Amino acid sequence: MRISARADYAVRAVLELAVRQDDDPVKSEVIATVQEIPHKFLEGILGDLRRGGLVTSRRGGSGGYRLARDPAAITVADIIRAVDGPIVSVRGERPTGLTYTGSAEPLLPLWIALRANVRRILEGVTVADIAAGALPDPVRRLAAEPAAWENP
Repeated sequence: MRISARADYAVRAVLELAVRQDDDPVKSEVIATVQEIPHKFLEGILGDLRRGGLVTSRRGGSGGYRLARDPAAITVADIIRAVDGPIVSVRGERPTGLTYTGSAEPLLPLWIALRANVRRILEGVTVADIAAGALPDPVRRLAAEPAAWENP
């Protein structure tokens, strides 16, 4: 599985808004600087997040971006879907839309199982979890396995 730069930047931008939720709206330039995200790229990402209902924006001198929902109500999966579309796809299609025949028939349940596991992790972690440095136990357990850190 591959996490795009767009998805990584989007999660970091939303996280930055979450930790500043009690402040005034946050300017995109501030997010870009603090998170080291190219500003023009970030503007497009913030637009996708706004259209996805995850952030709101306000124009003007005191304008900027805020989260549209409580950080505990936004999952990492929500963010990735807003900027990249479906979390797991095969050749650009959702696994449920695929059919295989012959010796390839067992591939479909494999792709469905992969999607289910990825969704279980990404839908189980909220922005509030990350902001608090308190990842859910299943995620911490997986990340604590030495093999998780190896590149085969």
